[in-house]
Amino acid sequence: MRHTFRKNERLCSRTLIETLFEKGQGATFFPLRVVWMETPIHQPVPAQVAFSVPKRKFKKAVHRNRIKRLMREVYRLSKHELYQRIGDRQFVVMIIFIGVEEPSLESLDKAWQKFISKLPQNIDHQTK
Repeated sequence: MRHTFRKNERLCSRTLIETLFEKGQGATFFPLRVVWMETPIHQPVPAQVAFSVPKRKFKKAVHRNRIKRLMREVYRLSKHELYQRIGDRQFVVMIIFIGVEEPSLESLDKAWQKFISKLPQNIDHQTK
C-alpha cells in the first residue's frame, strides 16, 4: 500500500461531520480525541478522515496548521494498519488535538497507535 493521503480520503461533507458528532463514538488518547462512526461512504476508500485543532488554544493559524500537518503525517504513515483493522467496512473519523502545547511527531504517533490497538474492541462492541 502506498503511503498517500488523497482527496477522496478527506472527510469534507458537513452532513457527515454533523452526523459523526451526533451518533459517533469517541475516545481520548492524549493529546488526541478521536471520534468515529461506521457509515457507508460514496467513495472507494475504507475511511474518510478530518483533522481539527481548536482556535481557542492556538490563536495563530501557523501553529494550528503545523499541528494538523503533523497529525496528517502520522495518519498517512499508519493508515494501512487502520485499514487492516476495519476490514471491508467503511468509517468516518475525526481526529481532534486537545493538548495545550505543540506536540512532537512521536507523541502523536504514540497516541494514534493506542487508538488503533483499541479500535477492534470498540468496533466489536459497536456492532453487538
